[in-house]
Amino acid sequence: MRTGAKIAIGGVTVAVVGAAGLGAYNLVDAVAEGGGPGGGRTKAAPTGPPTAGETERTARDFLAAWSAGDTAKAADLTDDAQAAGTALAGYRETAHVEKVTFKQGAASGTKVPYSVTAEVVLGKQRSTWTYDSALSVVRGRGTGRPLVGWQPAVVHPDLAPGQSLRTAATGAPPVTVTDRDGGELDPKAYPSLTHLLPELRKRFGEKTGGEPAVEVRAEAPGAPAGTAPRTLHTVSQGKPAKLRTTLSAAAQRAAESAVGRHTDASVVAVKPSTGEILAVANAQKTEFNPALNGQTAPGSTMKVVTAAMLLEQGKAAPGKPLPCPKTATYGMTFHNVEDSENPKATFAQDFAASCNTAFISLAGRIDDAALAGHARDVFGLGLDWKVGVGAFDGKVPTDSGAGKAAALIGQGRVQMSPLNMASVAATVRSGSFRQPYLVDPSLDDRQLAKASRSLSPSVAKDLRSMMRLTAVSGTGAKAMSGLGGDIGAKTGSAEVDNQAAPNGWFTAYRGDVAAAAVVPRGGHGGDSAGPLVAAVLRAG
Repeated sequence: MRTGAKIAIGGVTVAVVGAAGLGAYNLVDAVAEGGGPGGGRTKAAPTGPPTAGETERTARDFLAAWSAGDTAKAADLTDDAQAAGTALAGYRETAHVEKVTFKQGAASGTKVPYSVTAEVVLGKQRSTWTYDSALSVVRGRGTGRPLVGWQPAVVHPDLAPGQSLRTAATGAPPVTVTDRDGGELDPKAYPSLTHLLPELRKRFGEKTGGEPAVEVRAEAPGAPAGTAPRTLHTVSQGKPAKLRTTLSAAAQRAAESAVGRHTDASVVAVKPSTGEILAVANAQKTEFNPALNGQTAPGSTMKVVTAAMLLEQGKAAPGKPLPCPKTATYGMTFHNVEDSENPKATFAQDFAASCNTAFISLAGRIDDAALAGHARDVFGLGLDWKVGVGAFDGKVPTDSGAGKAAALIGQGRVQMSPLNMASVAATVRSGSFRQPYLVDPSLDDRQLAKASRSLSPSVAKDLRSMMRLTAVSGTGAKAMSGLGGDIGAKTGSAEVDNQAAPNGWFTAYRGDVAAAAVVPRGGHGGDSAGPLVAAVLRAG
């Protein structure tokens, strides 16, 4: 609290030292005339407008007390001490005015203008705020005492009844979010990022060296939701910064275009050698991001994980016979799409044709916890991924009976997002799980999830050969047509209760790009989700 202030009256600056320099105010408005207490006659309270002298002195004393930080004394010089005390205390404590001085102008009747110079300090941000205001002097009811007629506009002329001042950061710092090459990511060009970009700014703005703007605002506590506070003064414009993401402009454009052909679809692309996310797109531009946070059964794309487990345990081999009957029973009866069968199939052919029953036939030879353990330990699913924004990391629960069998083909209680399945394909391509991320973990010292072991070289080789077979002559061949180089794919159709058509899934890789997509109610994954993935792989 200040012990001194300067008040300029009529252009002359007067030094005021603490409360003592103001002198004691006689709080007794009605005094006894005559010799002593109780003697003589009682003087009537003054009436009529305050005199020029009363107006000048009242304004001077009020502004001096306010400047000195003597909130109680300043409030007592108004006709509403409680409201004035709250507002004046908030001026220092909520508006963060560290120092204030006034230059009092010549009164016009009972109205006194004054200029304000306020030093606003919030953290390391500091600014001088100047503005003009005015007060009116009235007589106190019953006492006739000259008092400042209190209203919020005494503090600032733009304050309405019920409003108060607050100095605060405006939210996230001004941050330009860029792609991996430094190009700005504009939601007009990439509509799927509309809700993702603000989340990135909020999480990483200050870590990129950016600082939020600081403003003095007029706020109304309890105002209806969506009522924007009014900015009265900008303390700091903030410090802009750049946040580089892992997104590829070319892959993101391709992803946006691909999902735009559907009413509902999601696709994600990642870089197998690093885990960097290259593209994220959704047909539905809502705040919920199903590409990263979707939790639905992945259908037969899950057979990539199941096949890896079976190969590692020696329960199957690419060239080893494994018949594909029309139906198979394990706790319940399972069938193939269109009731297809191939009694002379090998395991690789079962995989390429997406034969459900061949996989179900091995359920009795697998421990209940085997698939969940392999999904976690090799593919990193369920390991609390720290992507940089909110993201689901997959769920493969331990199950038994029909639930265990259903999980082998990506049904039952297994839940995945396109991000999860893109990561599965990426793990096959690189041989090791690398947790996907959208912002480099060094920026905020995030610890990325790590799988406890990699695919063995022999299993990785067999999986790649089976995914290549699927891409060139199996259920993924149509979608992958024309894509050369090192390619691999897996299709999926996930049945959903009370839904006429299954969700279409597709995951694949080409060189150092892996992608996965889902088209809800899309039917066969090769026909619905496959073209989305192929478009992104082609761009990548």
